[in-house]
Amino acid sequence: MKKSFSRSADWIDRSLKSVWHPCTQMQHHETLPLVALKSGKGAWLYDQDGNRYLDAISSWWTNIFGHANPFISKALKDQLDILEHAMLAGCTHEPVVELSERLSALTGNTLGHCFYGSDGASAVEIALKMSFHYWKNSGHPEKQEFICLKNSYHGETIGALSVTDVTLFRDSYAPLIRNSNIVESPDSRQAKDGQTAADVANEAADKLEALLQEKSEKIAAIIVEPLIQCAAGFVMYDPVYLTRARELCDRYKVHLIADEIAVGFGRTGTFFACEQAGIWPDMLCLSKAITGGFLPLSLVMTTDDIFNAFYDMDITRGFLHSHSYTGNPLACRAALATLDLFRNHNVIARNQNVSRQLSEVLKPLENHPKNKHFRNKGMIWAFDVEMETEKQATFPRRFFEKALQHELLMRPVGNTVYLMPPYILNEEEIGLLANKTMSVFEEMMKS
Repeated sequence: MKKSFSRSADWIDRSLKSVWHPCTQMQHHETLPLVALKSGKGAWLYDQDGNRYLDAISSWWTNIFGHANPFISKALKDQLDILEHAMLAGCTHEPVVELSERLSALTGNTLGHCFYGSDGASAVEIALKMSFHYWKNSGHPEKQEFICLKNSYHGETIGALSVTDVTLFRDSYAPLIRNSNIVESPDSRQAKDGQTAADVANEAADKLEALLQEKSEKIAAIIVEPLIQCAAGFVMYDPVYLTRARELCDRYKVHLIADEIAVGFGRTGTFFACEQAGIWPDMLCLSKAITGGFLPLSLVMTTDDIFNAFYDMDITRGFLHSHSYTGNPLACRAALATLDLFRNHNVIARNQNVSRQLSEVLKPLENHPKNKHFRNKGMIWAFDVEMETEKQATFPRRFFEKALQHELLMRPVGNTVYLMPPYILNEEEIGLLANKTMSVFEEMMKS
């Protein structure tokens, strides 16, 4: 009998021999196959053999308007014939200027200066260096330390790891990392009987205040993921923590850095998550969804006060940071198209409807006895799965594989299952996502 040929198998074999995949123990792929993707359309990805997978996590939280979005694609094609790239040192161009102005306007021009990078970790590096150098330029070189939340994640470059409190990432590179001050997370799951999420947030803010009272003269900045600590297991917390943090930073002369790399661009229910607390940070880090998943781009938005501290004829007082592809015109054009989609299609309001619909059909999961802390904020859903200790280490891989069998692309964080789907889901896809997630979960509980 003639052996059937699998294009996926061929590409998987070639990939395993030549590509070192991120956040991956490569040996695991001896038993857990890679997904050999060929194309994407809307909420769906297709492999080399024609199998489809609903991208329930927006491909690491980037493709908010689905794959191969025709509007963003056309904008890129138009830009290709005009200017593909030019260095931003000593030069400028229309897409980067327009993008900076439009983003600034979305903050009421509070954050009027944009410094560009390539990815989320780069944006965090930029913000940390910017804060450190600001205080040096301002006559306070002793302010060199940073504060981050317990279980925080801000990237895997060396500077970003210094404000990341995830053991898996930190321990392997500990000798290279400068330690930061770690304060209690306002994780609403910590609420005791009779407590609200706001109570937990205020208790955490009190501990932040205690640290600042003790050593604010040495602290440059605190960095937080507003409202949701994603890689920490989708920790959700009350906006009052951000309100308190802003007040404390003002009082003790410490910068507030908001890492909205994952939670910006409508993911939490407002365009920027900080809006729900009625505050603006001193620095706002953006990436991921900014280009709709088409191209890498990141930036840090900041204030006149911080910008002016670097404005000088002395080059040593200038901000010393650069990337070859800083402010790439193609990436900026994709970001502008993303903003156009928000402006022209009332995306935030539509997301509210999608969120209500998906939450309704997910109720069986919410009420399942093996689930704890089912939670939802905007276009993010998460729940923690109770299981035997010996099964915990392999749970994410086993769930990922089982989800593929049900046409879903999902990637749990530890024992936390989450959904961060594209914003474009229709009613059929909403029902399919909920029902298939339930099926995967039920089968996992039996295995």
